[in-house]
Parts: sequence; C-alpha cells; structure tokens
Amino acid sequence: MEIKPEIAERINKLEEKFRNSGQDMGSYLDGLLYDRYLSYWDYISVDTLLSLQKTNTHFPDETIFITYHQITELYFKLIIHEQKQIIESEALTPSFFIEKLKRINRYFRILIDSFDVMIKGMDREQFLKFRMALLPASGFQSAQFRMIELYSTPMEHLVSADIRKDFSEDDSLEELYENIYWKKGGIDLKTGEKTLTLRQFEKRYTPRFLRIAGQVKGNTIYHRYLNMTEEDRSNKDLIQALRNLDVNVNINWLLMHMGAAYRYLSKEKSTIKATGGTNWKQFLPPGFQKISFFPNLWSKEEQEDWGKQWVNHTFNTEK
Repeated sequence: MEIKPEIAERINKLEEKFRNSGQDMGSYLDGLLYDRYLSYWDYISVDTLLSLQKTNTHFPDETIFITYHQITELYFKLIIHEQKQIIESEALTPSFFIEKLKRINRYFRILIDSFDVMIKGMDREQFLKFRMALLPASGFQSAQFRMIELYSTPMEHLVSADIRKDFSEDDSLEELYENIYWKKGGIDLKTGEKTLTLRQFEKRYTPRFLRIAGQVKGNTIYHRYLNMTEEDRSNKDLIQALRNLDVNVNINWLLMHMGAAYRYLSKEKSTIKATGGTNWKQFLPPGFQKISFFPNLWSKEEQEDWGKQWVNHTFNTEK
C-alpha cells in the first residue's frame, strides 16, 4: 500500500518528536495499534460522575441540592483555571486579559442565571428537613470560592468592612487572614464563639489559603491590572470586564443566595439560621460586607451604595 506524501511527512515529524524525547516511535505506534477506541462515556467518566450524588436522606429534592452544588464547584474550577492563566502570563496583553475575564464572567453568569434551581426548584418543607441531616456542612465551606477571592485581589481588600481601614498590604498575611470578612459568618451570634462549621473549615484549608495568598502576593488579578502600562490600563473593555467581574462575584452571586435564603429560611418575620449556624441576614448582603476586588475602578459613591438598593428594597418589603 502506497503511503501518501502528507502521511509520510507526519510520520517523519513524529519520528523526530519521539527521538528528541529519547523514546522509540515504534513503541508509540504499538500503543496506538493496541489501544481501544475512545468513547464519550469513558472520556467524560460518565458512570463515575453520576455516582457522586450520594444523598444523606430519602427526600427526593436532596438530589437537586447536591447536584447543583457539585455543578457549582465544577464552574469554580473553570474560573480558577482562567484566573491562573492571567496571573501566570509572562506577557499580559489587554486582549488576552479581556478574553480570560469574559470567560470568567460567562461562567459566573451561568451560575447566577441558573440559581433558580436553588431558589424555586426545591420543595421548601423537604429542604428544611433534609438540611438537618447535613449539619454542620455548609456552602460557607466552599474552598474554591475563597480561592477565587484570593486570586482576584490582595487580602487587605477582603478584611471585614468595619475594620478594613486599619489594615494595609504591609500587614502580615496571617493577621489579614485572621480578620478576613467571611469568618464573621462562622461566629455564633449568641456566644461569640466560632461554630463547628468554621472550625472544620479553618483546620482543613487555612494552610492552603495562606500558601495561595503568599504565592500571589503582589501578583493577583488586581495587581496584574495595576502593573500594566497606563495605556493598557485605560482600555475601556478591560475596565468594563473587571467591573463586571466585581459585580458578578460580590453583588449578584450574593444576591442569588439571599433570594434562596429568603425563600427557605424566612417565615413570618422570623429567621431560621443557615446551615452551620450563621445568621445569613447579617452575613450575605453585599451592602454589609462591601467587598470589591478592584476598588480603584469604582467611585466613592458607588462603593458606599454597594448592593444597597436591593438590600433596602428587600428589608423594607419584609417589614
């Protein structure tokens, strides 16, 4: 059988490739000969993937709850994948930066737009029962979301709003981490002590969080933007993409959680604690935390009104 010139050319290139790697091309060709055809279900590991929804109760809607959270974590993985490419880029251009930010914003929009699965997609009575079998586990313990924050902005921007002015980049990572805003969500309001949910989370992830913070110190997405030339920093599309990311993560994503909390945890002006014992009314509203990844891209008025309009509307409606 005659070998076509284009095939012979590819064979020569393969032979060169394997020779440079110190391997024998014939061995690789044997591997291709004996290898099975790849199927979709094997490549995606469909059977394994669909076996991971292990519920703790017999309530049907718990399957919705666990599946949606797993989907969320997969999107978080994609977001971090894009963030790392921005941070690790040796020659960061506005076009590359914008494209990666668009992907990240797209992932967050999908999550935000799909959150009706959580807000409207479960029976309230089922949720209030099966959630008790999940204690003290909580979405509060999503390490990947905290990593997204650490990759996005320096830790001094993540300090609790009421004491943020007292901290700067000169403070140690350990001190900044000790005062990071989300820890307030894991404090028992009656005793002032850390909940088991927070203690578990800190024990499992504190070393990893501090390691990541150290690795990206001075090199977060915020810093990569600041370190660009003045011309690149003034790129309107880049500025808009960064602002969109701030709003998606620190306002819209939180508001979706507020919507779910109001549906499932509010009843006749009383409040049911969220899983893990947190008081979500004091922790979730973006207007209370005022977390912004890129504060220099917002006016003072915009920062003061951070998510305020939605929160005021909700609380006034509730009264």
